[in-house]
Amino acid sequence: MDRTKELKILGGLVAMFLITYFLPVGTGRFDGAVMEGLHLVKWYAREHVVLCLLPAFFIAGAISTFISQASVMKYLGTKAHPVMAYGVASVSGTILAVCSCTVLPLFGGIYKRGAGLGPAVAFLYSGPAINVLAIVLTARVLGLEMGVARTIGAIVFSLVAGLAMHAFFRKEESARATAQAVLPEPGGVRPLGQTALMFGTMVAVLVFANGGAPKGEGGFFGTVYTYKWVVTSVCALGLGWGLVRWFQLKWTKFIGTTLATAATWALFPQKPVTAFAVGVVGLGISTATSEGELGDWFSASWEFAKQVTPLLLGGVLMAGFLLGRPGHEGFIPSSWVSSLVGGNGLFASFFSAVVGAFMYFATLTEVPILQGLMGSGMGKGPALSLLLAGPALSLPSVLVLRQIMGTKKTVVYVGIVIVLATFTGWIYGFVK
Repeated sequence: MDRTKELKILGGLVAMFLITYFLPVGTGRFDGAVMEGLHLVKWYAREHVVLCLLPAFFIAGAISTFISQASVMKYLGTKAHPVMAYGVASVSGTILAVCSCTVLPLFGGIYKRGAGLGPAVAFLYSGPAINVLAIVLTARVLGLEMGVARTIGAIVFSLVAGLAMHAFFRKEESARATAQAVLPEPGGVRPLGQTALMFGTMVAVLVFANGGAPKGEGGFFGTVYTYKWVVTSVCALGLGWGLVRWFQLKWTKFIGTTLATAATWALFPQKPVTAFAVGVVGLGISTATSEGELGDWFSASWEFAKQVTPLLLGGVLMAGFLLGRPGHEGFIPSSWVSSLVGGNGLFASFFSAVVGAFMYFATLTEVPILQGLMGSGMGKGPALSLLLAGPALSLPSVLVLRQIMGTKKTVVYVGIVIVLATFTGWIYGFVK
């Protein structure tokens, strides 16, 4: 008998017993925190899984299936020109209006396909941080100066974070580049136009389906929001046509999915998400029952879904338990948070960055939350720290990142974001 192993098991059982024995069940704070966790994970499942995660899984699977490793390495790989690699990665958020969780499958797709750690991390940060709608909303609600500071900070952060990660893990990246150099050149590369149309329509579906109502009525964004489901439908039909025309999807599957989606929309016109879900399920069934590339696409997407979904839902549940939903109490009293982020001191900026790094923010929700905190005395410096750390990180995303790139890289990445956000907010608050 291995006594060391048995003692570890005994220690784990004792710890489990003590935790369950002393659970503060029945107290208002604990019971309320449990309900907050359940409310948040329910909201996340309803608002983000179908519209955000499922399309992201298919995009990530498509990256793994339809984009050659040589192409990824050419533009984002360890030997790619730094200006091109980091330039492409750092501005990707202007296209993808996604949260810190939705970007994870996309990050995993390009990283596993051969992208260098630095450019991949720049993409990981910029995806949720450099969001045009969020930046515009920040400028409108919190002031033009805060909007400009967030924009500059997010772009610089994505570059610095990527470069810092590359520097920290240079030896590993060199070994990875050497291994990639001996890979054979792929044969039968698909024409660029076909691949571009496929990814363009999928990204358009993701962006338009998740478009939120703009502040005020009318204007360009108001018109886009009014017809967003029409635009989403047109993009989805374009994707289906391309799959039939160039990827050998059977016409019967395309027509069947289209009719089922249209019928659902006609039956439930006030619930377009239901029709969207039917379309996604139809795409899944169509690809899962196909051979060749389409079957491989579904398999790759399914692998991302199995890896990411449980960790995300568990992380959202824990984030809700600890910090609650916006305007609601979690296990940690919100008064503690408010008292610790007052003024523009270094500790206030650090605490804001830490809270932002682990609290879950859906896209655009960080702005009204900050508006309330600033009304309660939060300084501009800590507010900027939270803006720079919050949208790019969360407890759920940290759990998933650990599975994708390992514990060490995840810890370093989180540390880089927190440090950068802390000092940027502190300097901004000092100057202001």
